[in-house]
Amino acid sequence: MIMWSGITAGILILGAFGFWRLLASRNMQHWIGPYIKHRLARRKRPAAGVTDVYFCLADHYEPFWGGADQQTALERVKRWHADYPKLAARHHDSSGNPPQHSFFYPEEEYDEEILNLIKAICDEGVGDVDIHLHHDRDTAEGLEWKLNRFKKTLWEKHGLLRKDPDTGELVYSFIHGNWALDNSHPEGHWCGVDNELDVLVRTGCIMDMTMPSAPSPTQTRKINSIYFARGRDGCRKSHDRGRDVATGEWGREGELLMLQGPLELNWAQRKLGILPKLESAELSNDAPPTPERVRLWGKCAIHVKGADDSIFIKIHTHGANDRNLEMLLDGGLETLWNALESEYRDREGFRLHYVSAWQMYNKVKELAGG
Repeated sequence: MIMWSGITAGILILGAFGFWRLLASRNMQHWIGPYIKHRLARRKRPAAGVTDVYFCLADHYEPFWGGADQQTALERVKRWHADYPKLAARHHDSSGNPPQHSFFYPEEEYDEEILNLIKAICDEGVGDVDIHLHHDRDTAEGLEWKLNRFKKTLWEKHGLLRKDPDTGELVYSFIHGNWALDNSHPEGHWCGVDNELDVLVRTGCIMDMTMPSAPSPTQTRKINSIYFARGRDGCRKSHDRGRDVATGEWGREGELLMLQGPLELNWAQRKLGILPKLESAELSNDAPPTPERVRLWGKCAIHVKGADDSIFIKIHTHGANDRNLEMLLDGGLETLWNALESEYRDREGFRLHYVSAWQMYNKVKELAGG
């Protein structure tokens, strides 16, 4: 009895030590408390009669990945242009719409020929373009100039982006390179602009889709949420907290909509049979789509408060990276769409909606009465 008690205690100690190592290695101290709170609240949420599931694949689309030359970058996009529309045409959601691919294209990688090819993919009715940006040691003035110039170029040269139907202003959704939104890296890397949120709002940004960033230290305390954040002068990482979007309560002046993807601990996949794998909403060659992951995304139940019967799943990828490109176009996307359709289109009590980032924004706004 004493021997077994000692062994059990040893296992518990090792497990606790391992979990502490997991916390440190994944920077989980930033979000483990809110995660536990979210899990407890999720269990209490009553099941709706029919649940609408809105799915968006946000691609940090970087054709010049790895310092590639123009010809290599062009070949990567040509592969997408040749294969993606045909693959998407084989699938549809509950309304008969094909999958939508949101290309978040980096400002610093602008290439006219490449953007024309991406526009041709979008013209097939299977995608849309928004703005991505990598920068470092920047200023608010420099950032504002870059964003205004880039959105004007996308609109005037390529017929991309869109105008707000009420104001006529060019608007866009945004993903920050290297996850460092609002100068959130603790060492100040990959941004440099305190109160970046204000610059985004001034330049017509309507929504940010950067999060989750775990295991990066830029990860926010706020997880699995749709909320409004407001920049604060002299402050970094203002989106660490915010005001949840709720029915009947749309945004206020100066606020930016933050729409996060799922962040979870995957207990079905464990290291050494003990420590859970981190689920950070990424599709890559090392993290391909599976039916189990698709179910886990839905269980996060990211929604507008008061509209529990509408769930939003935003997943991200780097689809121009060669290894990811091959995984996605050589079967990964088929696996993803088959799993989504089996889980949320063909299953009683669910309706699946393939949407772009812009369409997802509009659905959130509709539910909130904006």
